[in-house]
Amino acid sequence: MAKADHSIDPRILESARQEFLKLGFEKASLKTICEKAQVTTGALYKRYKGKEELFCAVVADTVADLNEVLQVKSSVKLDALPDEELIRAWDMDEGYMNWWFQYLYDRHDGFVLLLTCAEGTCYSHFQHDWVEKMTESTYAYYREAYRRGLSAVNISQEEMHILLTAFWATIYEPFIHGYNWEQLQEHCRLVCRMFDWHGVLGFSPVK
Repeated sequence: MAKADHSIDPRILESARQEFLKLGFEKASLKTICEKAQVTTGALYKRYKGKEELFCAVVADTVADLNEVLQVKSSVKLDALPDEELIRAWDMDEGYMNWWFQYLYDRHDGFVLLLTCAEGTCYSHFQHDWVEKMTESTYAYYREAYRRGLSAVNISQEEMHILLTAFWATIYEPFIHGYNWEQLQEHCRLVCRMFDWHGVLGFSPVK
């Protein structure tokens, strides 16, 4: 049995990445993608059922990496965390935020595709869906702190979702506006000064 020829796969994905970034999913042309990749449409359809499956393939690594971070966050046994560590989870220090911006910048094109070019795909509501996922795990951290009496403010999961929507907008927007790395670093410092989770959630000093 002849082995499948995967030598053209990288060319297809790279051509698709460029086309989707330039025009977005809905206006992107499979014909143009094939022409720039120097492959036939038949070769493309042997690998992908259509344009949406191709888009999903282009962003697959970014989606997997984001979900891995979420999985790590969600797998922490919160009831085993010391009070100090549970409170530190809400620190807005530049080191932690800079890690996030670096992580996303390293996946720049995939992240921008999800943010701005996914209309018409299963990722059409990526911004909302990502915040929803983050809310579930983040709210668990908050509820554990509240259960221990570390937080004096009782908020609902819906309220947490609203707060995180505002928080993540400050992360999304510089990517949407094409910030370079130096601009992102400066923006990171602004975000750290803007959000005071300890004040919002009413954390008491650890004795």
